[in-house]
Amino acid sequence: MIITLNTMNTKNIAVYTALSFALIWGVTGVFRICGGEYKSPAGTAVASLCMCIPFIVTLIMQLINREKLLSKIGFNWKVNRWWFIGWLLMPLLALMILGINLLMPGVSFSSEGPAVVQMMQQLGKAPGDGSGAALVMALTLASGLFAGISINALFALGEETGWRGYLHKQFSGKSFLFTSVLTGVIWGFWHAPMILLGHNYPQHPVAGVFMMVVFCVLITPTVQYFRIKSGSVIPAAIIHGTFNAVVNLSLMFIDSYNDLVSGGSGLAGFIALAILDLGLFLFDRYVTRDRIFSSAIQ
Repeated sequence: MIITLNTMNTKNIAVYTALSFALIWGVTGVFRICGGEYKSPAGTAVASLCMCIPFIVTLIMQLINREKLLSKIGFNWKVNRWWFIGWLLMPLLALMILGINLLMPGVSFSSEGPAVVQMMQQLGKAPGDGSGAALVMALTLASGLFAGISINALFALGEETGWRGYLHKQFSGKSFLFTSVLTGVIWGFWHAPMILLGHNYPQHPVAGVFMMVVFCVLITPTVQYFRIKSGSVIPAAIIHGTFNAVVNLSLMFIDSYNDLVSGGSGLAGFIALAILDLGLFLFDRYVTRDRIFSSAIQ
């Protein structure tokens, strides 16, 4: 029975991965053949559509396996404190990434970037005004928090239904860390066609494919930890959506940019995520003593 279960899960993971890859390559391939440009309204629409692919593939897999649709994948709407802890952790992560960015050679704090200057003008503040910069930072984080539990969470749920919902269940019996690494690798390489179009790493699209894999491997333990602690895939979507909304803060206030180093998906983000993973591991082991990091996926 154990051998059959493991074989079935491995098959589901393989088929799910193949379908997810086929769909995203198909969508982005058609977009490119039609002359689409990533930095355009059409490009934004395609990126949003791609975020729904894991959800669509989840439905396909459940139809193939004759399962009740959207069942047993973590759609638990009972709110608990872990929803809020994961949500509020993301602005702190964005600030950590900004701080690490500023430690990089040749990088300095600047409140004269185009986005910051535009917001300061709208607020009636002069460029270089320290209080104005602090207000812009606060408003950016506040608006990101709101987006993270609304529109961003909705689109992120399209992905999280697959990665931390359906796929998570297929790893039942495997260790937390094994699941995190393999899910992160699948998730990272799934982004490849979007990265090659210019998403996240426009300066280095080929190297960016592998950078995205590292990023996804590093952020997966955090997202997966809150998915388990909350007993729901919804906080995973909130964390995912909020991170996407607030992480730009780490780029707004620096005076130089390299997509392999700067921001949440660059080296600065990798260091911050590694610190966060370590912090959650220590919290899990010595504070809550749940030992989730060393346990098997249920």
